[in-house]
Amino acid sequence: QVQLVESGGGLVQPGGSLRLSCEASGIIFSNYHMSWYRQAPGKERELVATIYATGQITNYADSVKGRFTISRDIVTKTIYLQMNSLKSEDTAVYSCRALHLTGRGDYWGQGTQVTVSS
Repeated sequence: QVQLVESGGGLVQPGGSLRLSCEASGIIFSNYHMSWYRQAPGKERELVATIYATGQITNYADSVKGRFTISRDIVTKTIYLQMNSLKSEDTAVYSCRALHLTGRGDYWGQGTQVTVSS
């Protein structure tokens, strides 16, 4: 059974930092592209960052470039999203996604709330 479990969300002041984690089980981690998405109230879900199966290539939404960093730990099957210089517009539910490099196999976590507010 595949599971993706996010953690690390919470309330932070503007300009602050948070690190989100997503621990995967039931998959061969190195065969999956891993991504973070977010969805704010009343808005469509947005792709935030991806780390590809090779682990060598990452991609970011323009809105987070230079502030967010995605990384992974193959041993613990965990991906991270380090979020710095947070803004109120970063407030959203953040979810991780595992997509098999063949396209067969697409899994989502339950999400973790991030609120940026003074």
